[in-house]
Amino acid sequence: MLKFLPRAFAALALSVAPTVHAQTVTDSDPALWVVKDADTTIYLFGTVHVLKPGLSWFDEAVKAAFDKSDQLVVEMVEPDQATTQQLVQRIAVNPVGPTLTEKLPADKRQAYAAAMADLGIPAAALDRFDPWMAAITLSVAGLPKLGYDPNSGADKVLTAAAIAANKPVLGLETIEQQLGYFDTMPEPLQVKFLVSTLDDYSKTGEILGAMIKTWSAGDPETLGRTMNDELRDTPEVARILLTERNVHWADWIQKRMAQPGTVFLAVGAGHLAGTDSVQAQLARRKLIATRINY
Repeated sequence: MLKFLPRAFAALALSVAPTVHAQTVTDSDPALWVVKDADTTIYLFGTVHVLKPGLSWFDEAVKAAFDKSDQLVVEMVEPDQATTQQLVQRIAVNPVGPTLTEKLPADKRQAYAAAMADLGIPAAALDRFDPWMAAITLSVAGLPKLGYDPNSGADKVLTAAAIAANKPVLGLETIEQQLGYFDTMPEPLQVKFLVSTLDDYSKTGEILGAMIKTWSAGDPETLGRTMNDELRDTPEVARILLTERNVHWADWIQKRMAQPGTVFLAVGAGHLAGTDSVQAQLARRKLIATRINY
């Protein structure tokens, strides 16, 4: 479920990541699309929120499109870590009632404790948190030892470049909205989400590595198939975190096309792949996203 996580969580969980020095630079050519009419151009770029250093993706057509753009639009303008932590404490903590461990199916409790121990976190440490928070912790807390650096994430690089170039940065969503997607899930669905994340825990590096490989190769078709395989166990989560958001973002693009200008829109690569992608939603609105070959 890594591609759906709010990037604020990735940054929060990876804030203690060790400094990683890239030994080699690997050419990376992620997919890029454009939607345009007589006076409006919107580039669509799929990002990966955490990357290993050494991928040269911010160049060639991607950099050219960014340089031509008047504005950067991302999923969310990242708040500071203190703001995120305060919000999580407010909405994700349950001081009374059954513990998180008690909410898990009995046959998953040992695996949960083992995964948390692997992260160096006592299982009881999250017992008063909602299941969705534990799922996110399992997804991102182990990434530093796999070599991932939050400062190499595509969103962070693009945002820093926009600030340096005095380009305005707009978020499609707020941190409250993104956390709300998880927090408003019915508790049984949250538990199912946690169990699915737990089942994939040992394959985190393999899954994320495969996704980044297809992203780097500019292969959204394979990325879409990988996502569909991952989401087979939790289609309700896919609807909330992927499909419904794609619909909202396509609506935003349709409205933005009525204003002149050039926009570089960067959202998680999973939103630009598969049968329910942003491009597919745009096509239903008679807007064509054309792939830029480079």
